[in-house]
Amino acid sequence: MSLRYHTVPVTAFQQNCSVVWCDETLEAAVIDPGGDLPRILQAVKERGLTLKQILLTHAHIDHAGGTSTLARELGLPIIGPQEADQFWITGLPQQSQMFGFPPAETFTPTRWLHDGDSVSVGHCTLQVRHCPGHTPGHVVFHAVEAKRCFVGDVLFAGGIGRTDFPQGDFDTLIASITRRLWPMGDDTVFIPGHGPESTFGAERRSNPFVGGT
Repeated sequence: MSLRYHTVPVTAFQQNCSVVWCDETLEAAVIDPGGDLPRILQAVKERGLTLKQILLTHAHIDHAGGTSTLARELGLPIIGPQEADQFWITGLPQQSQMFGFPPAETFTPTRWLHDGDSVSVGHCTLQVRHCPGHTPGHVVFHAVEAKRCFVGDVLFAGGIGRTDFPQGDFDTLIASITRRLWPMGDDTVFIPGHGPESTFGAERRSNPFVGGT
């Protein structure tokens, strides 16, 4: 068995929502359903998957905007992020107005996540690392055997997450990348919240913010 995934860019921000599933059970999770729910659900349907849960890296509108609606309509648990992002969840209605998104509702996660936790998708396991800096409660999901990591807005190909939002912090973000992501291995492919995939090794070599760390 192995973990598979399909990325669906959603919202005007082209946020990389990922449908991840176990190829043995066809049980699936959706990571960061920011919006465009019909497109996400079509990707699930086309692959014959059974959606079991919503996983959140953090609670910015482009990542979490569709969460409450999807959870309510399909009866899905909401897993993550870490508790320090509660104020972002509470502010989702204001975020949606500020950035011109469809109205977004607040929600209470079924389960908060912490560094060292794990999440099961069918017979596959995702390891959770707490990676604050972009937001204080940001987490990432590491599929160790598949050598993939879903990093939200911590790291991008050639860039890093913004730290000028409330409770963002540049030094904290750099520490999260170098202490939490780099040890996952240079050959690990990461799926960022925006833009193309890359590897940790490529970013260690050439990323202008964290290259050479």
